[in-house]
Amino acid sequence: MNPQPKNAAPVSPYCSDLRSKKLLVTGKLALEDGDVLDASQHCWCFRTQQVLGPDKAPAHPEECLSTRGCFRSKQLG
Repeated sequence: MNPQPKNAAPVSPYCSDLRSKKLLVTGKLALEDGDVLDASQHCWCFRTQQVLGPDKAPAHPEECLSTRGCFRSKQLG
């Protein structure tokens, strides 16, 4: 992963539509899998409201990356 310039706002590597209970509770920008996943490991897509994204692939931190066609980036700031 390329380091960001010091003056740049953090950018999440995950799709902005990725959701989990942990993200709802912490409300912080997810920068690593541990920021998304709790003990249940349950995630869903905000757009589809299901465990599969619009492209029918799983909604999960390992999957919801910029390589997917439905990916939308999220930046703090």
